[in-house]
Amino acid sequence: MKSRGFEIAKGWEDKDIHLPIRKTKNAAAYDIEAAEDVIIPVFKPGIKPTLIPTGLKAFCEDDEWFMLANRSSGPKKGLVMANSIGVIDADYYNNESNDGHFYFQYYNFLDVDLEIKKGDVIGQVIFMKYLKVDDDVAQGIRSGGFGSTDK
Repeated sequence: MKSRGFEIAKGWEDKDIHLPIRKTKNAAAYDIEAAEDVIIPVFKPGIKPTLIPTGLKAFCEDDEWFMLANRSSGPKKGLVMANSIGVIDADYYNNESNDGHFYFQYYNFLDVDLEIKKGDVIGQVIFMKYLKVDDDVAQGIRSGGFGSTDK
């Protein structure tokens, strides 16, 4: 039985996507690569963040989640995550809308457009446990992908 890990998302099987690895034995995070070339325009008020596909989905235990986090070098390169961190719930995996494919959302704070190449490390994933309050009554079932828990 599998408890946590990564898989290639549907539609990305033939795109030479690399499964994430930790680079050192004490690293907390798995490095995530861009699945395709993307241009991130210079930030201007009102601009939407650029979504960078990973071609990946991840699975974890029911009482776990995984965090999408910027690399420490990201802000030095002008990259700032639009949502600071991404919180991906266990039930996002294999959802009917997008198969659980997760993306990174970035703004570019340089004064020139930023080119991300396929295979560039764009962020990291950290798997974590979570706790529930004593009187938790959540019974909802996910019925979609990105942003679906508030619908």
